[in-house]
Amino acid sequence: MPGFEGAHFVELFTSPFMSYQWPESDALNKELREKILAYEHAHPSKTESKSNVGGWHSEAGQLQFCGAAGQTLIQRMIDMVNEATQRTLAGRNVASFAWTMEAWVNINRAGDFNRMHLHGMSTWSGTYYVDDGDPPREAEFGTSLEITDPNAQRTASFFHGILPPGIFIRPQPGLMVLFPSYVPHMVMPHRGKRPRISIAFNFRKNPFP
Repeated sequence: MPGFEGAHFVELFTSPFMSYQWPESDALNKELREKILAYEHAHPSKTESKSNVGGWHSEAGQLQFCGAAGQTLIQRMIDMVNEATQRTLAGRNVASFAWTMEAWVNINRAGDFNRMHLHGMSTWSGTYYVDDGDPPREAEFGTSLEITDPNAQRTASFFHGILPPGIFIRPQPGLMVLFPSYVPHMVMPHRGKRPRISIAFNFRKNPFP
């Protein structure tokens, strides 16, 4: 059997993923939570119906109702998107990009969840966790975010049952995750004592695609 010393082996068509636990986020999350719950209370019927089954979904925008805390969070999103873009395109001679972004709040209470979906017409998608909702301790992944392989044929036929078809991400206050907008994802039904509050966002490269 040959040793294959000269063989070239790489993993093709992988998808980038980035997560970061922002330090010193307690005060920011407290302010975000207060602003978000107050806005929901004042606009209970304003909820959007997207991937959510139950729960409350704000309109997409610039988090104006979150005041200065919302702007701080948006700057964090911008910083992380720029960092992930630089890492993804490392070694390629490309200029920095202008972005169009939008963000919205998801509040899930007992039994609420989000169906499997993806975000079309965007480059990056992500989520920031304000409050995990205090899920049961025995729940290994809490009210998790599930991210799945965008190549359905690969998961069905390439080492099925051996290679994982996706990953589960346990929410933690201050955690931000980022992935390409073509990656399918869903949120498991919430079983926590408090509302689970997350802020989802999209960034679209200009010009797109």
